[in-house]
Amino acid sequence: MFRFLPGIVLIQLITTGLVMATFQWAGNLQLVITIILFAVIVAVLAAFWFAAIARNMHSEAVARMHDTYNDALARLQEDNARKREELLISAEREKAAFLAHSYQRIEKETRRAHAKANFKVGVALTAAAGAGAAMLLTQFVTVGMMILIASGSALSGYLMRARHERLAGSRQQKTISEVKKIENQRDSTTARMLEKE
Repeated sequence: MFRFLPGIVLIQLITTGLVMATFQWAGNLQLVITIILFAVIVAVLAAFWFAAIARNMHSEAVARMHDTYNDALARLQEDNARKREELLISAEREKAAFLAHSYQRIEKETRRAHAKANFKVGVALTAAAGAGAAMLLTQFVTVGMMILIASGSALSGYLMRARHERLAGSRQQKTISEVKKIENQRDSTTARMLEKE
């Protein structure tokens, strides 16, 4: 608003001077027409001057609004990126927790099934060994030896398989603990990066 003040004051001074000149030389028609033409030229120049000032004010206001909009847009994009990252992290944590829970449940059911199978195999092998011993005692030495050898071979194979599964389970448990450690490190690093932003 104060940008227009010098122009308004100047126009008022020029207008006052022209009015006074018109009253002083009112008898000279040619000079009055010249004064009126000068007043019209001053009015047109003042209109262009005020239009230029208004255009500058408008462009500055638009630039300020554009900067405000860009700042708000940048903040929104940053907030959205942060929320998206937090959602991804929470989804990864939930997925890891679900996988760990599923693995524990599967491992528990597997152990239960192995325990049942071990009991059944133990009973079968004990029965076979008992049958082989009974055959030996009842003078069926060849059949008894065959049954004892077969049950011993089955027992040793079964024990080897159980040992192999136990070692594989411990390796798998070690791998899971390493994966959890890496995920925890990644989560803590991501959390630190989000805090810095």
